[in-house]
Amino acid sequence: MEKILIIGCKKTMDDVCIGCSRCLVAFNRRVSAFERYKDMDAEIMGILNCGDCPGASIVPRLIQVKLWNMPLDEQPTKIHIGPCIADNCPYYDDLVTKIQVKSGIEVIEGTHSYTPSSIFS
Repeated sequence: MEKILIIGCKKTMDDVCIGCSRCLVAFNRRVSAFERYKDMDAEIMGILNCGDCPGASIVPRLIQVKLWNMPLDEQPTKIHIGPCIADNCPYYDDLVTKIQVKSGIEVIEGTHSYTPSSIFS
């Protein structure tokens, strides 16, 4: 079974996003970046923010995910980077590199494509 950890932007998740519902809806519908799990047994095991700019605390946060989930025998098998980071973060490349190097698991850019092309249309 795939265990998915979603990582989003702290500022967006705290101030703009509505409970990351679009990421969860996309997963439940198996659309956008989650289409790859269409015929698979998969679940979201957590949603984590980057720790704030410039993402310096992402590694300790990933360690916390590992440690806190050890007694549950649950660890992520895939990490998805939310569009709040992928589309807007000036630290994106460094952040994703840190996540890939330290987690040792596949990192996938994107979750949903529910971003409107225009605010007033």
